[in-house]
Amino acid sequence: MNTPLLEMKDIDKSFSGVKVLEQVQFSLEAGEVHALMGENGAGKSTLMKILNGIYSRDNGTVRIKGTEQSISSPSAAQELGIVMIHQELNLIPHLTVMENIFLGREFTFGPTRLIRWGKMKQESVRYLSQLGLEIHPETLVGDLSVGQQQLVEIAKALSMNTEILVLDEPTAALTDREIEGLFQVILSLKERGVGMIYISHRMEEIFRICDRITVMRDGRYVGTEEVAHTDMDQIVKMMVGREIKDRFPKVEIEFGEEKLKVENLSQKGVLHDISFSVRAGEIVGIAGLMGAGRTELAKALFGVTPVDSGQIILQGKPVQIRKPMDAIRAGLALVTEDRKDEGLILSMSVRDNLGMTSLAAVSKLGFLNDTKEDELAESMITSLRIKTPNSGQEVGSLSGGNQQKVVIGKWLATKPEVFILDEPTRGVDIGAKKEIYDLMNRLASEGVAILMISSELPEVLGMSDRILVMREGKLTGHFNREEATQEKIMKCATGGGEQHAS
Repeated sequence: MNTPLLEMKDIDKSFSGVKVLEQVQFSLEAGEVHALMGENGAGKSTLMKILNGIYSRDNGTVRIKGTEQSISSPSAAQELGIVMIHQELNLIPHLTVMENIFLGREFTFGPTRLIRWGKMKQESVRYLSQLGLEIHPETLVGDLSVGQQQLVEIAKALSMNTEILVLDEPTAALTDREIEGLFQVILSLKERGVGMIYISHRMEEIFRICDRITVMRDGRYVGTEEVAHTDMDQIVKMMVGREIKDRFPKVEIEFGEEKLKVENLSQKGVLHDISFSVRAGEIVGIAGLMGAGRTELAKALFGVTPVDSGQIILQGKPVQIRKPMDAIRAGLALVTEDRKDEGLILSMSVRDNLGMTSLAAVSKLGFLNDTKEDELAESMITSLRIKTPNSGQEVGSLSGGNQQKVVIGKWLATKPEVFILDEPTRGVDIGAKKEIYDLMNRLASEGVAILMISSELPEVLGMSDRILVMREGKLTGHFNREEATQEKIMKCATGGGEQHAS
């Protein structure tokens, strides 16, 4: 029997007396893609941070190629051939691509230590080309899209002669084409004997690219299954401790009056003559590839960026939205796609984040009313089942799913008439996803109009009453729920022609 490339056995970890990992097991073979799954807060990130030397374990053993190791830092992990690509990108925007790839490991000339820029450029091109990424090595990272930055992170990992590669939600910000390129790289790494730990909430990816799946729940090891001998239902049951029979629990609701109408909205070079409407109780999904203009449309509607022409009509009345405060007063809410940078202040408490959009309701004469703020926070924590020790907990310490609930909660407190949800379930586990879908159904039943932007086609098809498709800042498709298919949507998204509901 071959010695595993990695073996983690009986791993325990506590923070401030609270046990977050208990007797956790994990192993990895050379040339294997092993999925690590579990709901947000299950302990996946903590286990990987122990492997990467960010945290020390309290008990248990970590063996690399059969030898027990004490990994005290990320640099010590790198020396053992372990590299982790975090979900939050770890690049320096004002440095070039090649400077980021070889940061701290620059090629130099002898004792003078002068940097060999030509060699760095040559090697950068080699690693970038393996990912099918055609960008100049001297491009500033800050000028790249989020998807391109993610691939630069992976190129950086490839340059380190990695033997164990941890990929944490690697496709969350990638286009379909970039994902296909990544999967080809993963297959080539498998052939070279690299072992990969793949963390993702996208079930379809797991069953396509992985060999085995290990599931964690509440900081404990649940079990390991071979992908060839299991199915999605079994994995979901292992993750949540119960069956989730309907992934997309769409409820049929009778629509009311037109809540939002957009006429000929344009923004030079970004949006071109956009027109659509959303009725009370209706969920309208917006599909499209990365860069299609979906997020730009959301920000234009919310007053984050100015429009050049067009009209926004809310509940039958034209409105001028020049800044987000205008949008909030008009009854709009926007859950942004990037909760960490745009949706939350991570260093502040859950209570403060939940109350920041409703200061008028929790203050008097310009002074915060602690009692009202506490009542609002506790109401949202209970209603949305936000897992937090208390409302004073720093929001940055919560799991991704619970952070997303806080973002949604702060907007619910404004009692919006129109809710714009940009990637509402990105980086959220399957249990929390269902809770967000149930919340969308509840809001729709209360007469709220919902505009949902999502890169996950099953989600768009599963939760939308109507679907709009965007490409290059234009609307290229419009489908009723009954006639929409993945093939029709992708045809519109990729330039295969415009289609509209009959």
